Amino acid sequence: MAPHPIEAITSPSSWAMVEDKFSLYAKETLAKLITFIEEEVIPAQKVAHHQLPEGEDRWKTVIPIIEELKVKARKLGLWNLFLSKAHYPKHGVPLTNLEYAVMAEVLGRGGPMASQAVNCSAPDTGNMEVLAKYGTPEQQKQWLEPLLDGKIRSAFAMTERFVSSSDATNIRTSIKQEGNEIVVNGRKWWISGAGDPRTKIHIVMGKSDPDNSNVHQQQSVALVPADAPGVTIIRPMRVFGYDDAPEGHCEILYENVRVPLSNLVSGWGKGFEIIQGRLGPGRIHHCMRSIGTAQRALDTMIQRVTDPSRKTFGKYLYQHGTVLSDIAKSRADIDGARLLVLSAALQIDKYQAKGALKEIGIAKFVVPSMALQVVDRAIQAFGAEGVSQDQFLAESWAGLRTLRLADGPDEVHIQQIGQRELKRAAGLVKKAQELKKREEALLAKHNIKASL
Repeated sequence: MAPHPIEAITSPSSWAMVEDKFSLYAKETLAKLITFIEEEVIPAQKVAHHQLPEGEDRWKTVIPIIEELKVKARKLGLWNLFLSKAHYPKHGVPLTNLEYAVMAEVLGRGGPMASQAVNCSAPDTGNMEVLAKYGTPEQQKQWLEPLLDGKIRSAFAMTERFVSSSDATNIRTSIKQEGNEIVVNGRKWWISGAGDPRTKIHIVMGKSDPDNSNVHQQQSVALVPADAPGVTIIRPMRVFGYDDAPEGHCEILYENVRVPLSNLVSGWGKGFEIIQGRLGPGRIHHCMRSIGTAQRALDTMIQRVTDPSRKTFGKYLYQHGTVLSDIAKSRADIDGARLLVLSAALQIDKYQAKGALKEIGIAKFVVPSMALQVVDRAIQAFGAEGVSQDQFLAESWAGLRTLRLADGPDEVHIQQIGQRELKRAAGLVKKAQELKKREEALLAKHNIKASL
């Protein structure tokens, strides 16, 4: 039997570890996805760049070639791959989180437009999961179904400008009930997707019960139409100069925005539960896409340093300094990170996101830093071209750097993992004491006097 094409772009050993956990459908879908990304998406990237105009029109543009790719992807059955039928029987596809994790790495090779082409793009993926899990039938009909069809896009509004939003209990946006309406007041920023002309719905988190003694039950989530009176996009934010148009990351003012009471998601005080359920799988998706980006960067670096037209001082680039060492380190870093994330995906399949918090947390602070280092090594091999618009590396580096902040900064995840590890202390001490007793008993039995 011929090897699966995933082996050529990832690792034969990591594929050997998970292959038996893949259904025939998943294997076939993965093969189709690889061909689609390599033969359709990556060659279209420069066209997409040229189809996005400069100036204000870039925020009004739906890039034509991406829409063409979406039609092709849907015909191939490459659509909504992130939504597992095991967790969402009504709306999902027959893929596990583990199976999709490998596919997400493939998507990472094609950059953000690859995920858009198969309707697996953040923040829509997390928002669709929220609506699939917590939405009422009416909310699902109005918002989830067109999102699943790729007819509209969405935004998730949690982060705020004037507070430390890494601690979500700090958010100040007010969500209150007045009669049969919900009134929203607040200022958010770095709201991804809000600039897109196709974005029709914002999922907004705010405080509904600030005096509740349980700080994790003070927040609620409401659905706010993008065109609701009082919703004002103040400006698009830039990431190291990139505006990521037309989706963007926007600063938004919600000023006396009124929506029906039926737009409340799940119930009052459920905000934290909702965002934790939303962020878990999303963090894994980000991590696997990051690994795909890192792998493509390494592939590109290898091509560069073995290019005879790029010799310097009579030598190939790989014959200079630490280039060969950098390649080996990148290979090891990528393969180690991949196994970490596949383990997290498997835990989610077995125990859902709540049962995989440790694995998700470790992956979240390990993988973006790893990918950044791999991309940085590739940039160094390219010299000045590496930081220019002529290569994908600089923009990829900027996107990866934000992941050390997005969905919780590294420090939060590191602290949580450290605290979780400390909980093992009592058990470790008890076990050490039991071993000490056995050791002392054996010493006494053999008439050996302990030195300490």
